[in-house]
Amino acid sequence: MDGLTHFLSAIAEIGFSAQIIVVFWATLLGITVGMIPGLTATLGVALVTTLTFAMEQNTAILVLICVYIGAIYGGGRTAILLNIPGTPANAASALEGFPLARKGRAGEAMAVATTGSFLGSVVGMVGLALVAPWLAEFALDFTSFEFFWLAVFGIVLCGQLTAMDDALKGWIAGFFGLLVAMVGQESIHAYARFSYGIRDLEGGFGLLPVLVGAFGCTEVFIVMRQEATRAVAGKVTGVFRSALSSFGHARTWLRSGFIGTFMGVVPGVGEDMGAWVSYAAAKRASKRKEEYGQGSTEGLLAAETGNNAAVPGALIPVLTLAIPGSAPAAVLLAAMIIHGLRPGPLIMITQADFFYSVVAMVFWASCAMLTLGLLLTRPLLLILRVRREWLMGIIFVLCTVGAFAIAGRIFDVWVMIGFGLIGFMMREAGFPVAPMILGVVLGPILDNNLRRSLALTQGDPLPFVTRPISAVIASLVFLIIIFSLPPVRRRVAAFRARFARGGAQ
Repeated sequence: MDGLTHFLSAIAEIGFSAQIIVVFWATLLGITVGMIPGLTATLGVALVTTLTFAMEQNTAILVLICVYIGAIYGGGRTAILLNIPGTPANAASALEGFPLARKGRAGEAMAVATTGSFLGSVVGMVGLALVAPWLAEFALDFTSFEFFWLAVFGIVLCGQLTAMDDALKGWIAGFFGLLVAMVGQESIHAYARFSYGIRDLEGGFGLLPVLVGAFGCTEVFIVMRQEATRAVAGKVTGVFRSALSSFGHARTWLRSGFIGTFMGVVPGVGEDMGAWVSYAAAKRASKRKEEYGQGSTEGLLAAETGNNAAVPGALIPVLTLAIPGSAPAAVLLAAMIIHGLRPGPLIMITQADFFYSVVAMVFWASCAMLTLGLLLTRPLLLILRVRREWLMGIIFVLCTVGAFAIAGRIFDVWVMIGFGLIGFMMREAGFPVAPMILGVVLGPILDNNLRRSLALTQGDPLPFVTRPISAVIASLVFLIIIFSLPPVRRRVAAFRARFARGGAQ
């Protein structure tokens, strides 16, 4: 009951104050960022973070959560009308949304996407409210040994899932991020590592310049190489009727909401996998499989519900373990730390009011997304007419200003440009960028907890694998690595095929 009281109090505090205006303009900003091809939720949250330094901490986090939720939703508009996902999380939506738009049902598709996104956020919000307190209580039993393995687990799993064809590329990217995080003064003795006498490197690479460079500059370089695509023209009708009918597909959106929330909780996986796994599960359970790929509203509902449910899901490990569930959540975690907040297992003890404020923020952002998405369906399409050349120039300037504003150092601007080039080359070579960013975020956690553990045991590494929780997490890490090896995967596939043939006979 205490939790419900805190939650209702937080909802009233936002709903009956000037912060409700902040909710609507920040959500609209997020939708705009998500709609523009090439801009991502991560880039949007990173850029807006640089503009929140002067804000009160709760207002700053409210703005960022609204931008995050709005951007994941907004990318579906571009996927439906251009067949170009506005964010990677909307790739599955393009499979069904664009065929619907080509059939003249763009309004129906956007209504289904809006309703699915709202329902996914609500299901994820319930998961956040129920799971996070339990996980925080469970995490109180974690020590430095467990947090070390959690960091390794997040990087290994993120690398394996974001580089499906070649897990080794994902792991290389993740551990490259760890190396980047090691640059600068270490936390125990303030000894400068890998600085090579360069004073600017002694402070390490700032997280925000790295994030803005790896996602902002990289996207600018990538988008400027692509050919412009025109939106599908057509009448926008049947919006509210289609939105109401989507509520009737309870089995689809509930299943997708649970799947998306779970995928968000897994460190480093996030909205992309939430959408794809939800879409695959809906297709497998559907009685109209032949419609998939030709314009299935059921498939579109599943994909949009899954990716938005992953947003509150990704906040669960952020708040309780200080480990991000996705790339935008990594930026949000950095913003919380910048604003003096300390996510982690003690949050339900030391900052319970803030936790329920975050749940209320998700609720109001979801309501704003539904309202704006349905009422501004036609006006929001004008955003797609902005010339890409102008837009990318503005984004690059914002990236530069944001990187410089953090500490007032030109060095941070060069870091941003450098990681923009690194991200561009990684994308061209087929290496995922998300594991690298996760490595940069988790690097200090891994480093500090490894050294703290070895100090406690006087250099004995055995407790890393003999403590019960550590042993379980370590086993999961090794199992993921073993089952990702090509020879093992081939043997498992052969065994499954043989088993399936035996069952058929």
